[in-house]
This record gives sequence, C-alpha cells and structure tokens, in this order.
Amino acid sequence: MKLSIIIPTYNEEAVIGELVGYLRSHTSAVTEVIVADGGSTDITQRIATAAGARVLGCERKGRATQMNAGARIAAGDILYFLHADTFPPPDFEEQLTRAVMQGYGSGCYRLKFDFQHWFLRLNAWFTRFDVDAVRFGDQSLFVRRDVFEKAGGFNEQLLLLEDQEIVERVRRCAPFVVLPAKVITSARKYRQLGVYRLQCSYFLIYTLYRLGLSQERLVKVCKRLLRL
Repeated sequence: MKLSIIIPTYNEEAVIGELVGYLRSHTSAVTEVIVADGGSTDITQRIATAAGARVLGCERKGRATQMNAGARIAAGDILYFLHADTFPPPDFEEQLTRAVMQGYGSGCYRLKFDFQHWFLRLNAWFTRFDVDAVRFGDQSLFVRRDVFEKAGGFNEQLLLLEDQEIVERVRRCAPFVVLPAKVITSARKYRQLGVYRLQCSYFLIYTLYRLGLSQERLVKVCKRLLRL
C-alpha cells in the first residue's frame, strides 16, 4: 500500500523543513510528502521543496480546502493528514499500513506535547479514549482513500473544527482506531497565549459548536478570546 502524507501550511517556515526532513528519513522512497500551502508570505514553500516535499499552491486558504486539494493530487491508498508542527513515531508508516491491513478505515494517534506542564499532560492523557469530544487535529488522521472519498472529504464550509467534524463521518464508513503510540506536537501556542487561557478557549469554542453556533460567529468568538 502506498502512503501519501498531506500537510496544510501557512507561514510555517520555522518548522516545515525539520518535519519534511524527518518524514523523508523515516519513510520509503515511494511515500509522498505533499505540502498544501495556503499562500504563505514567507519561504515555507521554498523550504518544503528543498527538504523533499511536493508543494501544492492552493487557490484558497483554509485547512479543509488545503487538505482536500492535497488529497486530490495524492496517489496513495492511505492518506495521512498531519499538522506542520506535529511529529509521528519513527515507524508510523509501518503502523498505519498494519492498521489498514487489520481492517481499520481511519484512525489517529494519542497526543503528547513538547512542553512539560501538568495540565497539558492531563489534556493529552484523555486522547487515549475513542471519544469524538477529545479528538484533536494535532493527533493527525489517517484515512483509507476509498473511505475518505465515501465520506466526502473535509467540509470546506467549516472555518474551525474541520479535523473533529470529519472523524464523525469517516467512522460511519469503516472502523476507526486510536493507535497506542503518540505523536509529539508543539505547544508553541500554549506558550504564547497561556496554557489555561488557550485550553479554556478551545473548550468554549467546541461547546458553542456543539450547540449549533454558526461558523462565522465561532470565528468572531475565537478572535475575541485569543485576540488574533
């Protein structure tokens, strides 16, 4: 089975080179690394290309739009969606292939932050449970291509929480699994904005989303909370 790794980016020059280099050193030659860029104004695209990725310049910025665009050009039987600041286990290619061969149509990893803080450790601990409320985009997501297509891909109408929303749909098409290993993700936003402030903001936004607040209003709430 061929694996295609799809990374949505926007101004990620600080991290994309290290990630692509890591992925290239831990995967077979036939594995694709696709960087779906949303119009970065820095040198993200140049760094990604030099590190060995195939760079796709997307017409529209938006994580869902970019990931769908990457999936359309991907040749893999397994699509693996990964954030630019998240590193999977060294043997992730073997693990994903094994999971698909065992009958799983999609899944993710448990989470670990690169910053030692008791609240983040607690937050990450909950990701071991197969509950949609604790599914985060940072956990990465693998999906068998036919399952991804049957589910309809990412919802490009969503401005927030597109990573969580798609899990609800792909698990209806085929079994979903939370793999026991962990991805290591950057806590840079937590360091910048504060651990409690950011996590409480995420919880509030998710709650409002579940209550049916429109995407436009969710974005306004997010910007106000985080002063973006």
